[in-house]
Amino acid sequence: MKSAFDHYEEHLGHVYSWMAGDYQMKTHDFLDFLKENKILPHGSGIALDLGSGHGIQSFGLSELGFHVKAVDFNANLIKELENNCPKVETFVDDILNVEKFSTPAPVLILCWGDTLTHLNSFEEVEIFLSDCSRCVASGGLLVLSFRNYTFELCGDNRFIPVKSDENRIMTCFLEYVDKNYLSVTDIVYEKREIGWQQSVSSYKKLRLAPCDIEGLLHSNNMKLLLSKPINGFYTIIAQKE
Repeated sequence: MKSAFDHYEEHLGHVYSWMAGDYQMKTHDFLDFLKENKILPHGSGIALDLGSGHGIQSFGLSELGFHVKAVDFNANLIKELENNCPKVETFVDDILNVEKFSTPAPVLILCWGDTLTHLNSFEEVEIFLSDCSRCVASGGLLVLSFRNYTFELCGDNRFIPVKSDENRIMTCFLEYVDKNYLSVTDIVYEKREIGWQQSVSSYKKLRLAPCDIEGLLHSNNMKLLLSKPINGFYTIIAQKE
């Protein structure tokens, strides 16, 4: 079973932006989320977008006036982000290196769209959230979203259609390895001159319980402002006290 890095490098990176859906609609949705929750620039005005992908969240943050530093481990996605968001400062790096990008202290650290479950262990999550809590400015926000995989799907429900069009079909299959991990297999069919070609790759994800993440934030002096499921992702806004 591959790491998230290898899975994106070898399989998912080149279809990720297609899989994510309409870019303009997604950026508007994220802008609405920011405005509804009064997430606006202040102080240094710096926002870290950790696991930025091709820039849906970075674009929204930049539109609101944040100085955005976007970090992702996939160079191709960072190139797409640079085309989508020319004003954003970009880095091809590991999100665990959050301290590298935290001078001056950011007023917002964002880890969106299931990136948190790509870490290798719960211990890495502990370290990551501790580092984020320490690096964010006083009164600043840490905003997280991740899928709650603690409830197991059974039988045919483990096959999840992701997206399809006339040239590409994508499905994923979930296998629950143990209480800490699941295996995600992404199956992509692409139409070529010689016919339909299949590519398959599996990687592991963490099964993170929202209550455990809330507990880690509390232990790092972060006050919960929002903690609830939104559009299939568990979403948390926490403020440094």
